[in-house]
Amino acid sequence: MEWFESWFDTPYYHLLYSNRDYTEAENFITALTSELQLPKSAKIIDLACGKGRHSVFLNKLGYDVLGLDLSRQSIEHNKKFEKLSDSPEPALRFEVHDMRNPINHQPVDAVFNLFTSFGYFDNEEDDRKVFESVYNVLLSEGYFVLDYLNEVFVRNTLIPEMTITRENINFNISKKIEGKHIIKDIKFEADGKSHHFFEKVKLHTLETIEDYAKDCGFERIKIWGDYQLNDFEKEKSPRCINLFKKK
Repeated sequence: MEWFESWFDTPYYHLLYSNRDYTEAENFITALTSELQLPKSAKIIDLACGKGRHSVFLNKLGYDVLGLDLSRQSIEHNKKFEKLSDSPEPALRFEVHDMRNPINHQPVDAVFNLFTSFGYFDNEEDDRKVFESVYNVLLSEGYFVLDYLNEVFVRNTLIPEMTITRENINFNISKKIEGKHIIKDIKFEADGKSHHFFEKVKLHTLETIEDYAKDCGFERIKIWGDYQLNDFEKEKSPRCINLFKKK
């Protein structure tokens, strides 16, 4: 089992990141869909949807949404939000899916991969498979939004040690850069046990990401540097939000 399969399926993962700013995320998605000028009938795949907060909000905006995630527990949690296609409202569905595999679904207008849900795989071919699966499920002129970390910013702002407390659990976190990866080591005591997990994400450069995209047939048409959709600045921007178009 790979690190993300075990860690993402625990309640502690969701607890650690429970402070994520929902308002900022919803404002970002509202601005993004407005920028793309997607019609209200558009079909969107939320790839690596987690517990579905972005899928649910996209659906509230009027889009037909399919949320896909590797975590069975997350998808089971999300099922309560589903709306079937024969309802009067736009459909919202969730399915278990490994993003490296082909997406067996009718072509869609856009695929969103948000909040650094890429770069988990050791094998470069797995990264390429993600781009291929997205390309093949998009309509002609369809959009792929890859919201990723800015590797330069990460290197310049790394905090090696910190402790985050959530519901009386102290998550002791250490970070380091090892080769082309940033590794986050997470240790804590909970439910009478000692727990140890880690996260390992590739520090992909702008050039590498663009190479993956071009090899599939994508054109990168925009890069934003934050969730307010300001222009990307290599040294200063916390995010690297790539907008690709299927040619």
